[in-house]
Amino acid sequence: MWNEPYLETCCRSALHRLTLVGPHGRPPGLKDGPCLNRLTSMGLAQPREDGRFEITDAGRDRHRHEILKRRAA
Repeated sequence: MWNEPYLETCCRSALHRLTLVGPHGRPPGLKDGPCLNRLTSMGLAQPREDGRFEITDAGRDRHRHEILKRRAA
């Protein structure tokens, strides 16, 4: 049964970009800012002290099973 909130295409892309930037994080003020804020409110991303956004463990799990289509082992 699917019980997770739906991610819009733009937010799915923002989540994927968070995985691509790794420890560098995503800077604030980009076009995907509203999505990064939504991902933060869902616990999938978090702002750092330097203002950049980074992915959380929950975000990595969501990315793995929704975007990469892989289930947790």
